[in-house]
Amino acid sequence: MSDVKNKIRTFIVENYLFGDDEGLEENTSFLDEGIVDSTGILELIEFISEEFSITVEDDELIPENLDSINNVTAFIGRKTS
Repeated sequence: MSDVKNKIRTFIVENYLFGDDEGLEENTSFLDEGIVDSTGILELIEFISEEFSITVEDDELIPENLDSINNVTAFIGRKTS
């Protein structure tokens, strides 16, 4: 799963933090910290759908699945196992 975490971290840092990951912890809330907005969540969903060949259903669009590196990693783990 560390490879998945690294891919998610890299995506977030490159697309939303302009290469600066200072202060980005694995449990940092993307929404609470203003890292990702609603449009950014859609981009994140597109990325994980393509990168990990999973489908994100409408009822899965919740913070528990998509609001931190740990949450996204766990969500992908559940979808791919």
